[in-house]
Amino acid sequence: MRQTLWTPGRFRAPLPAARPSVDAGGPRGDGRAHGTVSQSAPKPDQQREAFFDNAKYLAIVLVAMGHAWEPLRDDSRAAAALYSTVYTFHMAAFIVISGYFSRSFEARPEQMRRLVTGIAVPYVVFEVAYTLFKRWADDDPTYPISLLDPWYLTWFLIALFIWRLTTPIWKTLRRPLPLALAIAALASTSPSIGDDLDLQRVLQFLPFFVLGLCLRPEHFRLLHRREVRIASVPVFAAALAVAYWAAPRMNAAWFYHRDSAQELAAPAWTGPVMTLALFGCSLILMACFFAWVPRRRMWFSALGAGTLYGYLLHGFLAKGSRFWDWYAPDWLHRPLGEITVTLVAAAVITVLCTPPVRRIFRFMIEPRMPWAFRRETAHPAPTRHDHNSPDKAGRWA
Repeated sequence: MRQTLWTPGRFRAPLPAARPSVDAGGPRGDGRAHGTVSQSAPKPDQQREAFFDNAKYLAIVLVAMGHAWEPLRDDSRAAAALYSTVYTFHMAAFIVISGYFSRSFEARPEQMRRLVTGIAVPYVVFEVAYTLFKRWADDDPTYPISLLDPWYLTWFLIALFIWRLTTPIWKTLRRPLPLALAIAALASTSPSIGDDLDLQRVLQFLPFFVLGLCLRPEHFRLLHRREVRIASVPVFAAALAVAYWAAPRMNAAWFYHRDSAQELAAPAWTGPVMTLALFGCSLILMACFFAWVPRRRMWFSALGAGTLYGYLLHGFLAKGSRFWDWYAPDWLHRPLGEITVTLVAAAVITVLCTPPVRRIFRFMIEPRMPWAFRRETAHPAPTRHDHNSPDKAGRWA
């Protein structure tokens, strides 16, 4: 929040051959008129990659929009409803994809190397960078650097590091998902867990990662059936209506999964209830979201490879907007201002996912670091490519 938020680590299991598709005649098409049948259907592997890249890009746009809506919630019930709806599923979708592309992780040396360079190192770099930024932008020179207490967006990196390390364990269990749900429910009643490594989030979001480990390509194919796509429209509309009703009545902190029930001033028994209820709501809205993610290559498909860059870099702007009172003008809290904020957030996150930005910041987010590893780890011997499992699991899939 690499195949979850960046390209390396793509799963190579092909989808069934695509039916001939109707050419849309768009900018990326071959110029034929609408309604003609394409003579060169994309390969199954290309379809699969386009789907997940599209899903990652659209999800990261929702992440940016959610952060942009946060300061508007107190003055706009509609913004609060959109915020709650998006927060129900957007990070869950990233985590499910992360688990899906972690299925071949076996803690081999080359996988551990990618785990360190692709997740652990960026965590340390951005934890320090965010802390220094807060000291400067928020005029708080004493704010401590703590690698044990993730600040803002970095919680996802440390969570993914822990989840992926435990992948071999989940793969050996007969019923991993019910166990993960039980652990999440127990965590929601345990205020003593504390803030170290954001373990509340690690444990409460764990079922989504384990769910990803359990999924197969055919599960995603089912979501693109016509009846599912049609049904998802009224379901999503109903979710927005419920969110609009619940906006002034429900504590949005439940969607963050970072606190126990007691810390949210609720009875302990509500923790497991809310854990299961929110898991069910997240599954439904994720299904609606995935059902409408295009399977073909789109103009934004290539940006799906850079979503980690957008995720980590936009945090400076999101926090800076609070530190520097960018939301102070009254017009931003009216409908036109809210629309403007939404469009700006989408545009900014799109730019941050582009190849030029990735080239500039690759040394921080995807460092090579061959000097840090033993030769056989830094340059692993070639292995037979397995088309039934991810070939580079160990990075942010």
